Amino acid sequence: MRYFDFSSWQGVLTTLLGLALFALIGVGIRVLMLLTIQQRQQRMNRQINERLRTLIAAYKVLGGSFTGELRVDPTHLRDLRQRTAETGLADATGSDRARRIRDAVEAALSDIILLGTEEQVRLASHAASEMVSGRPVQTAELVVSLRDFIRKALDLEPMPADVAIPLQGPVRQSGSSSRSSGRGEGGGGGGGGMRGMGGGGMGMGIGIGRHADDGS
Repeated sequence: MRYFDFSSWQGVLTTLLGLALFALIGVGIRVLMLLTIQQRQQRMNRQINERLRTLIAAYKVLGGSFTGELRVDPTHLRDLRQRTAETGLADATGSDRARRIRDAVEAALSDIILLGTEEQVRLASHAASEMVSGRPVQTAELVVSLRDFIRKALDLEPMPADVAIPLQGPVRQSGSSSRSSGRGEGGGGGGGGMRGMGGGGMGMGIGIGRHADDGS
């Protein structure tokens, strides 16, 4: 109180201005700290949400089937073509579906290696190594690890011990619907191109369609 001067109106004014300045500085520091903490929390929440979203998508790819083929066929398109040429038997639907499943599983494993826990990274790396070696891959153990982690991150109760969940495998990709939708999009693009620019758009549509059919 000895620093407060109330003996004259000049002293009172100086004292009030000093108190106001001190309070303003304190409020400014507090607001700055709150904004910094809030921005950090928002950034962490975005990272956590993005990580969970990616891992949930990977879980759906790796464990979206209970009754289908629970193993991933690592055969590439070039090997399928070579096998077809050697045997003379072509199963376009089954081969194309297996290839689509393998591509989806590879993308899911890549996401898990990037954003998964240490255990999940080890399992995903092992599965990727098995695929590179040409051996069929089981994803059930990795699916269980993803399921437990996601439920814990979302503050959900752990799976009941008395619930027997069957082994889960990769989701069955629909090859026929994808091909038909791709043809529909190609045809629409070609028609729009003819209306807007003559035959140039149809040529682009054909080129894109051939590129999609040849890619693997």
